[in-house]
Amino acid sequence: MSRARARNTKPVTISKERMYEIIRRPVITEKATLGSENNQVTFQVPLDASKPEISLAVEGLFGVKVEAVNTLRVKGKTKRFKGRPGRRSDVKKAIVSLSDGDSIDVTTGI
Repeated sequence: MSRARARNTKPVTISKERMYEIIRRPVITEKATLGSENNQVTFQVPLDASKPEISLAVEGLFGVKVEAVNTLRVKGKTKRFKGRPGRRSDVKKAIVSLSDGDSIDVTTGI
């Protein structure tokens, strides 16, 4: 006998200010541009942003329907700045899959 795991179905609500904090900037790279063929857009988000928050922020700011959100954390590299060792900041990326018919033009502003 298998039991279904109860999920936390607490509704998530965020303010307009938090939406603008969550979506920091679009990631414009070769790989992110190839994702646009599959209705995917990549954004840089804060490290503490959750998937439901990211989904609500994209839907609220751009007026599109989000199918799925995949996130990844990129660890900062150790680099040299003027001969001295330094470290870049960790960043979090969100790959947002949009429903068919929806699109976001990242070259224009909000």
